[in-house]
Amino acid sequence: MARKESNKIPKELAAITEPASVGYFARTCRPVYALVFLLPFIIIYEILVFAVNPQLLSEPINNVRGGVVAFVWIQNFLHHLGLDAKSAWLCAPLVIIITLLALQFTSRQKWKMHWPDLLIMACECILISLPLIILSPIFKRLNEPPLLAAVELHHHSFVMDIITGIGAGIYEELVFRLVLIGLLMLFFETILGVKRTKAIFISVIASAVLFSLHHHFVFINGRFAQAEPFTKPLFIFRTIAGIYFASVFAIRGFGIVAGAHIFYDILAAILNTWLFNHG
Repeated sequence: MARKESNKIPKELAAITEPASVGYFARTCRPVYALVFLLPFIIIYEILVFAVNPQLLSEPINNVRGGVVAFVWIQNFLHHLGLDAKSAWLCAPLVIIITLLALQFTSRQKWKMHWPDLLIMACECILISLPLIILSPIFKRLNEPPLLAAVELHHHSFVMDIITGIGAGIYEELVFRLVLIGLLMLFFETILGVKRTKAIFISVIASAVLFSLHHHFVFINGRFAQAEPFTKPLFIFRTIAGIYFASVFAIRGFGIVAGAHIFYDILAAILNTWLFNHG
């Protein structure tokens, strides 16, 4: 039955959204699982941004961070649809909700959920984030002067790091994995006729490089802005992270990769704060 659930996915996206064949892995690849699992994070992000610093969203050029920029891109998209600034902010989470609901409907997979799976998903996301947590200090040590400056700059804004970490996990994964990889697959496989395996490889690498560059140079509110200074160690690390997240997305789906990204950012913020406080 589990194998039957996964054969209704549209052809162009099958290679990146087809779930594992049985049990927990089949169930938790469904879009409905991603929606239910991520909904608390979406709500927490909206509440914390409004409570702590609403200007973060209205003036992103002065505080360019990946999760905020991706969120603003969603807002700009809603502006083009005719929504005002406040409505666009409030409706941005609906983009994710509607997208996942649409994927669930079109996949024709089961809606029934096994609720204990959500706790296992959280544990899985933490485990998936650990390789990047271990790998990150190696590249950051190569980039030590900029890193120390960044820690000194942000150690007073731990809560803001948590907020932007949640936003990055949700909205960067939406933009760079779910949307971008899907569009790249459609372009290379369907329009250009590239073989599926090669199309996946190209799409993953391209999305990873753009994901990494996005942390250094961003296009927002109609103009380019510089985020973090460009350094090879951080660029290489984020490219590796982009490939890693894309692979997780291909194997485990949107809910797991977004959760893993969220937990990575949260754990990284906690570790940075702990290390700073301990000299």
